[in-house]
Formats: sequence, structure tokens, C-alpha cells
Amino acid sequence: MMTSINMSRFYLLALSIVIAGFSFLPGGDNDIVIREWSVATPNAFPHDPAVAPDRALWYTGQAGNLLGRLDPITGQIREFPLRTPNSGPHGLVADSEGKIWFTANSRGYIGKLDPQTGEITEYPMPDAQASDPHTPIFDQKGILWFTVQTGNFVGRLDPQAGSVTLRQSPTPRSLPYGIVVDSAGFPFFCEFGTNKIGRINPGTLQVTEYMLPAGARPRRIAVTQADMLYYTDNARGYLGRLDSRTGEVQEWSSPAGRNAQPYGITSTPDGKIWYSESGVQPNTLVRFDPETATFKTWAVPSGGGVIRNMVSTLEGNVYIACSGVNKVGIVYPSGQIPAARPRRRP
Repeated sequence: MMTSINMSRFYLLALSIVIAGFSFLPGGDNDIVIREWSVATPNAFPHDPAVAPDRALWYTGQAGNLLGRLDPITGQIREFPLRTPNSGPHGLVADSEGKIWFTANSRGYIGKLDPQTGEITEYPMPDAQASDPHTPIFDQKGILWFTVQTGNFVGRLDPQAGSVTLRQSPTPRSLPYGIVVDSAGFPFFCEFGTNKIGRINPGTLQVTEYMLPAGARPRRIAVTQADMLYYTDNARGYLGRLDSRTGEVQEWSSPAGRNAQPYGITSTPDGKIWYSESGVQPNTLVRFDPETATFKTWAVPSGGGVIRNMVSTLEGNVYIACSGVNKVGIVYPSGQIPAARPRRRP
């Protein structure tokens, strides 16, 4: 017998109209469009997405040892092989000049790609225990902050000096994971191995920890323009919110319940929170409205294959990477997509 939850997902899929890679997903007052593209290399396992200054969607091909660039208007994809074999590219972020910085999760370095030349610069970790740099993020001063999961570090890379500085997370085996920077320039990171979120003082590198409810396992984190921190509690099936000014924590059960396994998350300029539920098939995209504390859910047309991270653009669109189905995608919450440009003939 089909449960009410499964029946709801069935109707969501049945209502989807898929035309030339577009999925028009009705949602009452919030019709959205999801478009997905298959990446160029089979089984590349696109892990994380990033948005560049020109609005290109970049992704890490973790199993393909490459970085990829999608032009959302033309649909053209270009891939860049990495210099070091089996680097395991994981997280990535663009700087203000359009250079792409990535973490080599399997080879213990942070890399920088110049898309114009294809040149890659590598910055090795100064400690052999920091073998798996995880997620990078830039602050307002152009300093790159990053997490090191099993090594249990957080780090800072100064692009001008080329120097890397590491600090141990105060809690052993805390598995530093997702990371964001607030408007004051303070990095906050998830401690996936325990029920804490850490804050890094950018001047001293001292880490302050915030306690979450017992059993919570924060995996990814987003920050709003009002500096409220939202995190996905991957273990308990909750969306959580931390007010770092007061330490107050609120949480809401994810629509799919205890087995939702919330994962990738981002905030959009209108204050909405978008995240994925990876424990259900197909994966879902969930929108949370903080003003009304209400959720809305859409099934991912391709199934998702686990959406591990997501980012938003200044226009409010959401970029996703669908690892297990070898796709990347864009969510257009407004239901409107830019007009396609004709490709130039060579």
C-alpha cells in the first residue's frame, strides 16, 4: 500500500512537465523551474557547485579528477582536467576575478584554476594530518577559509602571500564540514561529528563552539543577510537555526521526517532557505519560509542522486550538483529563465 507521503511524491512527479531538460513544477503561489544538464564526463560524480562572477555554474568532478563549467544560457559545458592524478576535487568557490579555488580532498592541497589559461596552482597543506581539505569559502577581504574533515582542522589561505595556516577544532573527531562567512567576516562551520557549530575569530583563529540539541549532526550551513545561521541536521531529519548573538537554537522537523537526511543548503536574497532531502527517493528540494515557518517540497526530476551542496546567485536562483546521476542543475524559484543565446558558429 502506498503511504500518504509516497503518494504525495507520486503526484509531484506526475505533475512535472519535462521538456528539453526543463521541469516545470507547479506549487501554487510558487511555481518553479528546474533545469538539469548531464556533465560531459561519464561517472564524474559532480560533488559541489559554485557560482562565478559571470554567473557560470562550476562543479567539481570528484571521480573524474576535473573541474567543469556550465554556461546556463547556452548549455555549453567545458571541463578542465587537474594536474595531479586522483586529486578528488570536492568543494570549490570562485574569487572576485573569476579564478576557481578547489579542495583536493584526496591529495591534501588547495588548488586554483585560471579558466583563461587552464593553469593550476597548488597550495599543499602544511600538516600531513590535514590530508582531506573539504569546503572552501572566501571572506570579504579575499581570504580563503576552509574545513578539513577527518584531519579535524579549520584553515586559512592568504592568496596574496600563498600561506596556509591551520587550527585544530577544539572537539576531537568533530569532522569540520560545511562553512560560511557572516557579514562581519566571521567564518562559521559545522562540526558533523558532534552537536556543535564553530565560529572562527578571523584575527586570532580562536574557535568558539555553540551547542546544538543532543544528537544533532549539522552537515551543511547557510547564512542569511540578517546573519541568522541555518543548518541541516543530517542525522535527526531537522532544519535548525542558530542565532549566534544569543546562542538560541530553533529547529523544525523536515517534511520527509526522521529519514529525510537533509544535506545541501543555501539562502536566497529574499530570505528563503532552500535545502535538499537526500534520504528519500527521489531526492527533494525544500523551501523554508522563516516568516511563516512553512515548508514547500518538490521532487528532483532526475532523482538527484544526493545533492551534497548548493549555492544561490544574486538573482535568487539556486545551483545544485546531483552526484549519483551525473548532472548539475539550476532551480529558478521565480519560474522564469533567461532567454537562450544562439551559439556562435566556429
